[in-house]
Amino acid sequence: GCVPSKALLHATRVVHEARTAERIGLAGAELPFDFGRLMEHIRSLRRRIYDEADAPPVFEAMGAAVVRGAAVFTGADAVAIEREDGPTLRLTARSFLIAAGARPAAPQVPGIETTPYLTSDTLFELTALPARLAILGGGAIGMEMGQAFQRLGSRVVLIDRGERLLRREDAGHAAVLSARLAGEGIDIRSGAAVQFIGRQGEALRLETTTGPVEADALLAAVGRTPNVEGLGLAAAGVEHSGEGIPVDGSGRTNVPGIYAVGDVTGAHFQTHMSEHTAKIAVMRALLKLPLRTERKVTPRVIYTDPELAAFGPSEEALQKEGAAYQVYRFPYDRLDRAITEGKETGGVKILARSGRILGASVLGERAGELICELALAASHGVSLRRIADTIHPYPTYGLGVRRAADQWYARKQTVRAVRWLQRIFRLHGRAQGNDGRIV
Repeated sequence: GCVPSKALLHATRVVHEARTAERIGLAGAELPFDFGRLMEHIRSLRRRIYDEADAPPVFEAMGAAVVRGAAVFTGADAVAIEREDGPTLRLTARSFLIAAGARPAAPQVPGIETTPYLTSDTLFELTALPARLAILGGGAIGMEMGQAFQRLGSRVVLIDRGERLLRREDAGHAAVLSARLAGEGIDIRSGAAVQFIGRQGEALRLETTTGPVEADALLAAVGRTPNVEGLGLAAAGVEHSGEGIPVDGSGRTNVPGIYAVGDVTGAHFQTHMSEHTAKIAVMRALLKLPLRTERKVTPRVIYTDPELAAFGPSEEALQKEGAAYQVYRFPYDRLDRAITEGKETGGVKILARSGRILGASVLGERAGELICELALAASHGVSLRRIADTIHPYPTYGLGVRRAADQWYARKQTVRAVRWLQRIFRLHGRAQGNDGRIV
């Protein structure tokens, strides 16, 4: 779902930018579009990336043997592959890597078993724009697709059990993003439980604790379920549950020689983490290198407009732990690049202790790119002082990271310290120190 969803978000952003062009001094306009043609374009991009990077011929060109079929463990060192075009193939190996992925979870709601609904796997097969779209789940997928379809013209209702959306994210940033989506017309129902789903003629009707919702289509975005069934894991002695296959930092299961990576482990449902854990596991299996996944710095991005990117604990989590930390901020409405492009919503927020980064949250234009610098710094112990001392080009969005890091220096500036410097160097002027308020 990553590729088609980002392609759809890009297209809907073009529509929205044209519609709201008056904010940058241009005439706003409604761009006519053919929904069926747009979705075919998105599917063509998905096919292109698959053909260029993931299709069997790509691996065969590298010298790998690709077998199409269903593989089942028959023991800790053997699998049987029921092939699509031949007899069952039995293989033994010193190492196995399980990368069976996950599937969209089904909503646990009365009536769902007889109600047609869309998921992130099937959403992009639509050929007609639903006039009314109900979305179950206020996570990344729900918010991204809610904004996209609202901008295309659907009337979107977003239903989530939590009292606020994006409970894992920074409360302030989540609130600003939720308000942005509500301002675009999305009907957000937080703290709402769905009691029943059923048909009402050609439409759907959802009975919720906040009132009924009628829709022409339903998108279930309530999480993902690891694909552990049908792999013969019990025959191999591999521990597993409905939550996934537990592994250590190198991707090793409880059975020597058997590794599991990506969504099937249930640890991170993110493509970049699947890629990373696969690299670690393969290098451990083949080269015996004692590499481990660093899970403390795991960036995540919600690709709404504006984007929300983060890693590490939120401020609320640190408060619950009773941990010591300092907050360093810089708002987009004081970032010159954001001002010139009319993208002033959001800001950079860094949580640190003694100048060492514990976590970060960025809400705003290109937040997904900005979080990379902060994640790199946190992973390798680069301090806020080092970031502040590094020249960042002007005017860029990346300068917002440096300006937030500059606050580390500002914290050192007290009135008393300034007055001592005035006396030592015979400087004149008003002593003006930091009052603890970081903007």
